[in-house]
This record gives sequence, C-alpha cells and structure tokens, in this order.
Amino acid sequence: MPMTRGSGSGTRDETAAGAREGDGIALSTHGLPAWLDPVVEAARNVQPRQLSRFLPPEDGRGRQSAVLVLFGEGPRGPELLLMERAGTLRSHAGQPSFPGGALDPEDGDPHTTGPLRAALREAEEETGLDPSGVQLFGVLPRLYIPVSEFVVTPVLGWWRAPSPVGAVDPAETARVFTVPVADLTDPEHRVMAVHPAGHQGPGFTVESALVWGFTAGVIDRILHFAGWERPWDRTRQVPLDWRA
Repeated sequence: MPMTRGSGSGTRDETAAGAREGDGIALSTHGLPAWLDPVVEAARNVQPRQLSRFLPPEDGRGRQSAVLVLFGEGPRGPELLLMERAGTLRSHAGQPSFPGGALDPEDGDPHTTGPLRAALREAEEETGLDPSGVQLFGVLPRLYIPVSEFVVTPVLGWWRAPSPVGAVDPAETARVFTVPVADLTDPEHRVMAVHPAGHQGPGFTVESALVWGFTAGVIDRILHFAGWERPWDRTRQVPLDWRA
C-alpha cells in the first residue's frame, strides 16, 4: 500500500502537524515501550508507495476514514487489537479488521486531527475500549480501498491503560480479539490469500481466523519496515471464501 513523496508524505505531515498543534487530541511518543521504537521510526519515514499500489485518487474522490492500529502488551508480549465482522453483513462478512470507519463531521478536519478522532471514536463504538487509555503516536500514509472507495488513514496507538473490550453490536461485530506479534511474525502463520477473482495478497492464520485484505497488507508492511518480518514461504496459498 505505497505513494510518491510529493502527495503522500505531505498529507501525513499535515495530519501529524495538526495533531501536535492540539485542539484536544495529540500524537506523542513520550513514554512508549522501547520495542515500539522501530514502528515509530517506520511511521516517520515510510512512503506511500512502499505500502501499497492503491493510493487516494488525485481528484480527491473517496470517503475519508481511519482505522486504529492498536499495540498492547499481553501475556505473550506485544500484541495487536483486531475485530471480526459479523458473518451476516452484506460485505466482507466474517473478515477480521482493525477497528475503524468513516469520518463524521464532528471528527474535524480530515487533513489534521479528524482521522485521530475518528479512529478512537470508531474503536470505542465497535469494541467498547476506553479511549483515555490509548496513546496515539503516529499515522501512516493515506491508502485507498478501491472496492469501497474509502481513503483510509491508519492511526497508530499504544494501549497504555488497557480496558475491557468486546463486540458492542453483535449485528456488526462477531468478536474482538488480540493477536500476539510473535504469532504474526511466525512463518507458520504466514500465507498468500487468493481471492476468487484471482488476485492475491499477504495473509495471517491466527486466532482461528484468516486475516487478509487491507488489514493484512498494513500488518505485513509494518512488520517489514519495523524489521520484525521473518522469512516465510510465499508459495503457500489459502483460497478465500466466495463471499470475500
């Protein structure tokens, strides 16, 4: 999910700058655990085209949205928070994802603090987490999901004070779960997910789920640019369900 230095890094810098300026929400790397240092560095330096070939349209089309890429620390060390969409939904049924969704007007400027507010708001609405326990420390370049026409800002957070989480609305969310980073980097859990249409991308077989699509792509690139990726067999393929 990559981009040129001109358009991509400009939007990201504007978002970061706006967050630093305040208005009730801010990015901060103060007090983060040392193991997150490579993620902080990657967020500062990665360019859009290093992440994906799907980038926001230059004409401004697309619905602004954000996801929360939330790192915590569990019994097995660093972990990520994910949720699984309800199997009855019309699109992406049963697909694991980051908490997130479209920006609302009250979230504010999509080029500054809007994505930060939206990521926290959506995560609270979907998983019940307490936003006050989350420290936002970075954003990745905006990416594009052609099938839904969403322009997505991945917002990076540290779960400084974990709170109970679960599916707030079972009609939309089947479950909320955490995945140890150790499992995500384990070559035994790495696959190439093959869509019925023929295209394929990175996937992860973790916590009784196949993580694929946009979510898996972001995780894959974070692991790579943070230096956490381990060699894995890219010929190992897993077909996706026809509903995908």
